[in-house]
Amino acid sequence: MDIGNTGQILLADIGGTNARFALSRSELGLGRFDQASPIDYVKVADFPTVREAIADVLARRACGQQPQRAVLAVAGPVTNNRCVMTNSPWVIDGNELRPALGFDSVHVLNDFEVVAWSLPALQSADLIPLGGGDGLPGEPMLVIGPGTGFGVSCLVERHGARLAVVTEAGHATLPAENEREERAIACLRRRLGHVSIERGALSGSGLQNLYEALAEVDGAQVPHRDAAAITKAALEGSCPVSREALDMFCAILGSVAGNLAVTFGARGGVYVAGGIVPRFPEFLMASAFRARFEAKGRFQDYLRNIPTRLVIKPDASFVGLKMFADSQAG
Repeated sequence: MDIGNTGQILLADIGGTNARFALSRSELGLGRFDQASPIDYVKVADFPTVREAIADVLARRACGQQPQRAVLAVAGPVTNNRCVMTNSPWVIDGNELRPALGFDSVHVLNDFEVVAWSLPALQSADLIPLGGGDGLPGEPMLVIGPGTGFGVSCLVERHGARLAVVTEAGHATLPAENEREERAIACLRRRLGHVSIERGALSGSGLQNLYEALAEVDGAQVPHRDAAAITKAALEGSCPVSREALDMFCAILGSVAGNLAVTFGARGGVYVAGGIVPRFPEFLMASAFRARFEAKGRFQDYLRNIPTRLVIKPDASFVGLKMFADSQAG
């Protein structure tokens, strides 16, 4: 379907607390989009529904021109073009928004699916290299991201078409690579039952759980700290338990990234995004992350050639939204 002649498109990145919107215009007949307009930040709590938030943005920013399409990234699972937000009352239903707001089409995508779409367009200034080769053109590209949860998506290209595979890999069982990690995970298992990658280590709450488990294993008395305070204390060197928790976080991140790389055959590269790791790139580079990424026995040479990179571009989601829109225009 040729939809290159569709004028403006609404792009959105919607989280539980804030939503960001931008407008972009297609180059008529080419199905390509120009640089998006300045990003409009909206507090989710200021609007009862996403429909009212979008209507407000369009009234202020569209200059009387109705965008014909919308592509919305949401922080949650998407089923049948619909997402019920976990941390806000908004329900984002593309099939309802389309007629209600006069769009020809509305696509609702998971936020990590959108980051996966951005990967081929990211430039060297958007990334910090974390080891490995250059990546093989046309091979799967994987993005992982510790944040509120642990997001994983893989961009696969076959026969000139791209597909972003969305996963729930964060809920897989957390692996242990040594006795120290086994003891910490055993402590968490007594508390949580199943210890997932997300809850056991690779998220904000996961880092906090790891910190508390290490203290319990050693019988140490430590103050209550959230993920930000643990990271701060680790970087300052003011708390040995915080430092070990962040060291273990980075090591486990490397192991999980390597597991997912061989699972997806991600020889196009593995990218680390999310809200946590970009806060301490130097610490990550000096950690066991890359060594643990490659530590896969007979497959070490396979992993050694796969590049790992840290995504530091703050608006990578809008790059992905436009890349997805381009793919639909094709």
